[in-house]
Amino acid sequence: MKATWEKIEKNLGVLEVEVDADRVTAALDKAFNKVVRQINVPGFRKGKVPRSIFEARFGVESLYQDAIDILLPEVYTEAVDQTEIFPVEQPEVDIDQFAKGETFKFKAKVVVKPEAKLGEYKGLEVPKANTEVSEEELTAELERLQQRHAELVVIEEGTAESGDIAVIDYEGSVDGELFDGGQAERHSLELGSNTFIPGFEEQVIGLSTGDNKDVEVTFPEEYHAAELAGKKAIFKVKVHEIKRKVLPAIDDEFAKDVSEFDTLAEYKEDLTKQLSERKAEEAKANQENVVVEKAAANAEVEIPQGMVNTEVRNMMRDFDNRLRQQGMNLEMFMSFSGQTEADLQNQMKGDAEKRVRNNL
Repeated sequence: MKATWEKIEKNLGVLEVEVDADRVTAALDKAFNKVVRQINVPGFRKGKVPRSIFEARFGVESLYQDAIDILLPEVYTEAVDQTEIFPVEQPEVDIDQFAKGETFKFKAKVVVKPEAKLGEYKGLEVPKANTEVSEEELTAELERLQQRHAELVVIEEGTAESGDIAVIDYEGSVDGELFDGGQAERHSLELGSNTFIPGFEEQVIGLSTGDNKDVEVTFPEEYHAAELAGKKAIFKVKVHEIKRKVLPAIDDEFAKDVSEFDTLAEYKEDLTKQLSERKAEEAKANQENVVVEKAAANAEVEIPQGMVNTEVRNMMRDFDNRLRQQGMNLEMFMSFSGQTEADLQNQMKGDAEKRVRNNL
């Protein structure tokens, strides 16, 4: 295989590739083995049509696109490695030649990683590390651990409070008509989490198990579903259960449950040491980030929009994963926050560009 790279301008160039004819033959063989299982020819069982009969009936050209789809990704990757370029977007490919018994020739217009010209970076000031752990920080960490080890207990009597988990059915309607995504059964909603439409959770607070209530809300003007934006909605809500976090006491028993120590005093001493080490690691990482950000701010580099778009997609995927860990997903978040995917992407673009610049 021959591969050459010619830079056109800045971070754009053309990758020209020629692939040996024997690899074209191998790709056509694979394409035939794939296609022959999908066709019916009178007189032959499915998948048993001889190659000569197939080509006489359909033409070898009928295999070309499948063969290209098989061969192109493989040889493009090899050509990228051979020419030592760093693509940051999908290429624009033009096929120059593909035929049985011939070499495979194509050109790929490729956007590559730009070169960053560093500005002044020596002597940059960085914040000093403070690894001392205050009493407030130790208390906050203990309370965080206390929350993590809290037990969810079903409340038999009393009303729902902020922070409780309400297990509810809901059915939403606008002008008396049900709408897509407005219904759910036995949905666990943390009151005060602000994951539902503004005003919804506040009206569930104060309800008891078995209660039914019509919750009236108004969709935000910028709601992603245009047909619901700004509309008033009524949700018929039924409360099945109310669960409340019961926090364990922070004492010697707590220390035994969450650590290898027998007393709270011993655990506090060890936890203080852990927090100090964590602060030292965070301080070091922060110092490195400050240097990189300052150096990046002084650097001369033109960032391809494709790199920013890719980073935004990565950030959206990470955000969706975090939501799923909380029992939600991106679609639910957009539904209840009134934001569209485009809104979220626009919010992330600034950070995405900053990340790309720092990485370069």
